[in-house]
Amino acid sequence: MTDPEKLERTAKVIASSTGSLTNPTKLAKTFESNGYGMVTNKTINSYINYMQDAFLIEKVERYDVKGRKYISTPSKYYFSDIGLRNAYLNFRQQEENHIMENVIYNELRVRGYNVDVGVVEHELKDNEGNRKRTA
Repeated sequence: MTDPEKLERTAKVIASSTGSLTNPTKLAKTFESNGYGMVTNKTINSYINYMQDAFLIEKVERYDVKGRKYISTPSKYYFSDIGLRNAYLNFRQQEENHIMENVIYNELRVRGYNVDVGVVEHELKDNEGNRKRTA
């Protein structure tokens, strides 16, 4: 696979996972598990930076609400133009929740807000009394 193909594949994977927590390591594993060969975290990070520099995507940092601090990874990536994302995927993947999340993110940014993503974890007890952490 050539570098332009790797860049295109990276863009498609990010488009497919809009609104999901991810990082370059996770994306590299996706490449390998899908039979696209070995792509390093560093290469994928460079491709993500290229897409950010071209204003195609925006990286959103994760914020730990309980710990009141930023977590460097994983992050979410949103497309600056959801129409470009949809066209890029040939309008195939129409997950309403993720698309709506992307649209809301874009609207908040247009209105001047700084947006972070976060997960609030809480513990539940199952029927046996074991504690389980959920998000």
